[in-house]
Amino acid sequence: MAEILAIYPGSFDPITNGHLDLIERGSRLFDRLIVAVLTNLDKDPLFTVAERVEMLQEVAHGIPHVSVDTFSGLLVDYAGEKRAQVILRGIRAFTDYEYELQMALMNRKLEPELETVFLMPALSYTYVSSRLVREIFQHGGSVKDLVPPLVEERLHQKVFQSKP
Repeated sequence: MAEILAIYPGSFDPITNGHLDLIERGSRLFDRLIVAVLTNLDKDPLFTVAERVEMLQEVAHGIPHVSVDTFSGLLVDYAGEKRAQVILRGIRAFTDYEYELQMALMNRKLEPELETVFLMPALSYTYVSSRLVREIFQHGGSVKDLVPPLVEERLHQKVFQSKP
């Protein structure tokens, strides 16, 4: 059988334990997994693309067959450049499913050979999102069990060192 390459795309701003759960599980399901950070100029991210890539490389270090990359533009074009057969996406709730289904169907329309595989995160991460992590942290709440320790440390550096 041919090697199966999957792409796990996202903004990862910041990386959560839910993301890490999917990366670890995806690495066992596919021969290779590229965690691809989307460069989206329309968003106002907390971390730069370079910072997110660096953090992903550090937290995914030691997980076999995983690499980290960046992309912009259409995901199907990036997948074609990498010769990927699968897009890996996480679904936490029904609202995620509606959005992800629409994206998967559009990707199939644009590239019929590209499959989308949905994974649910571990039960303990079903409520975790990057947006909620940012909000909790910026309002002084603890994100200890929501993000890897490295990410929590970088959140402290980013948020508290940038304040006057």
